[in-house]
Amino acid sequence: MNPIEAILQQYQVLILDGAMATELESHGCDLNDSLWSAKVLMDNPQLIGQVHRDYFAAGADVAITASYQATVEGFRSRGLSQVEADALIRRSVRVAVEARDAFWSKPANREGRPKPLVAASVGPYGAFLADGSEYRGDYQLTEAELMDFHRERMRTLIEAGAELLACETIPCLLEAQAIVKLLETEFPGVYAWISFSAKDGLHISSGETIAACARWLDAHEQVAAIGVNCTPPQHIRSLVSELGKHTAKPVLVYPNSGESYDPSDKTWHASGTIESYGCSAKGWHEAGARLIGGCCRTTPADIQAIAAWARA
Repeated sequence: MNPIEAILQQYQVLILDGAMATELESHGCDLNDSLWSAKVLMDNPQLIGQVHRDYFAAGADVAITASYQATVEGFRSRGLSQVEADALIRRSVRVAVEARDAFWSKPANREGRPKPLVAASVGPYGAFLADGSEYRGDYQLTEAELMDFHRERMRTLIEAGAELLACETIPCLLEAQAIVKLLETEFPGVYAWISFSAKDGLHISSGETIAACARWLDAHEQVAAIGVNCTPPQHIRSLVSELGKHTAKPVLVYPNSGESYDPSDKTWHASGTIESYGCSAKGWHEAGARLIGGCCRTTPADIQAIAAWARA
């Protein structure tokens, strides 16, 4: 059964966690690296577990693993073997599961909320390139080539015990189609959400409409939810509205803080949204979003603000 639907039958909102990489940076990690947060899987996995615990304590119902940029190709470029790369990808799931189980073992943490899910992050091909193309989608690859890229990591994350896949920051419909084809042909019974990066209130990063993406994905059973992430908050209400017109699946949103990202030096600039995150999230829910969290530059405090009204 779709694990997201099962929870939404009992709760009005499924609260996602917030940023992993920028939260690790706030703990002193230097992530100016092509592996980004996946670097910490090698250096300090205990800190990743601490970030997961912080988000659970803030109210998150879903932990998204630190595997966004964790690929066999990326690790092997650092001189690791295939076996070592697989072990690190598995570690991303194990760290999240252990943090979740420790949190849930305390009866006080179970009141008024579902048992949190562990969603394995599947970043786009552009994340592996580490050149910002996850915000453009101009890969010049075929569907088959994209399937080849995603296959091994998806299999490893599933075998490691992830309860669903978080296929996120997808910039083009072709990559989403490649992922769905893999699910249906090679991973029956596995559910995934598909979340696009968007350039405005109507279009994903490639320029395709979010409406066209929703229409195509709506017909596929293993797609557990459809939405957008790592997109400025000012575009979210329009995107949620468009999604709701073209799919009956749950709509998810986890925008960034509203700051702009420079992929050349991996830095963020300008101020974030003026409106409080909790207030914004309430508006996104009113527009139709059922899964709400945060992406880059959001914090446990932002997730706590969502939980404050969602569980009031």
